[in-house]
Amino acid sequence: MADARGEDGAAAPSEEKLPESQDSSPEEGLDPSAGEPEMECLRNLLMRTGLQDPPAQKVLDECSLSGVAKYILSGKCNRIICIVGAGISTSAGIPDFRSPGTGIYDNLKQYELPYPEAIFEIDYFKKHPKPFFELAKELFPSQLKPTICHYFIRMLRDKKLLLRCYTQNIDTLERVVGLSDRHLIEAHGTFYRSHCVNKLCMKKYDFDWMKDKIFTQTIPFCQNCYSLVKPDIVFFGEGLPEKFFEAMQMDFPSCDLLMIMGTSLQVQPFASLVNRVPRSTPRLYINKERFPKKDTLKEFLGLSVQLDFHSGKAYRDVAYIGLCDDGCLDLAELLGWKEELEKIVLAEHTKIDQAALRPHRKSSVGKRVSQRVGRSASSSSSETQD
Repeated sequence: MADARGEDGAAAPSEEKLPESQDSSPEEGLDPSAGEPEMECLRNLLMRTGLQDPPAQKVLDECSLSGVAKYILSGKCNRIICIVGAGISTSAGIPDFRSPGTGIYDNLKQYELPYPEAIFEIDYFKKHPKPFFELAKELFPSQLKPTICHYFIRMLRDKKLLLRCYTQNIDTLERVVGLSDRHLIEAHGTFYRSHCVNKLCMKKYDFDWMKDKIFTQTIPFCQNCYSLVKPDIVFFGEGLPEKFFEAMQMDFPSCDLLMIMGTSLQVQPFASLVNRVPRSTPRLYINKERFPKKDTLKEFLGLSVQLDFHSGKAYRDVAYIGLCDDGCLDLAELLGWKEELEKIVLAEHTKIDQAALRPHRKSSVGKRVSQRVGRSASSSSSETQD
């Protein structure tokens, strides 16, 4: 597999520095965001009564993928935030958690768990680590290749348009394409680094060390104190990385465009990020599944994610219902970047093939690139507005 530690591009304009560490802080739980849910609820209630902000300025010429492309090319869109979920990695062969039949939770019977979520609970893990490390072979990116969507995000960075990418994924594919800590927030942790679970030790281990243990079916124990070693993914019962909360407060008020890809925004506090951008900031939703219907009561109380694709008041939200790879290719074509993106994907996949132990393996992503070459964005029927 290619080295996951790629070089990063230039920093986004006026970008502030963040701490390098993304370690979780289980004892503090969600303390870094203390008071945030109450303030978010108050802000939402004030907006509904018209007591907070003046009417938002309309930025997009039209609420469509074409309108988003025109905005990006206008020179007024320089700080793009991407928030992404499992849907951007499924074409790389990585299962998501909840899809019926193929999702991780539907395929855990062999581990004889008391309930599916137990495999990701920290207390259960410390007593019964074997099921997690057996499952980890499926989750760990051995020879998996980043998708078109991953490389599109890298293009945004290379063109100095990416402020930050917030990911729910633990597969490290954002790092494989070259995003470093400067542009990446791994909200639910990562396999990229691991630590001893003994709080008096907490020795750090790198990507290759953990990969070797997982693929030799060895439960990893600390070389210092012989306690368990756990990848730095966030288990139930652990707090999110402090960097997530610090970056969230710094980034979203200055966001020019929010791209939501491969997630239906069902998990908090990650889902609440979409409500943190300014009211005039356009939001592009790219996902195979339509956005969940509004819950009027939750919306009034400020407890639900608010995206408006179809009402008479819609002015900034755009939905592309289809595969994330297809959405990124269609947007790249409208931006005049499609040929460049396809060349990058094919070149990078060739490098990964050459470095792999089984170089003959061909990914579904590479096939999709070939299938899409020459297709006109206007012929796509995937783009819809909810």
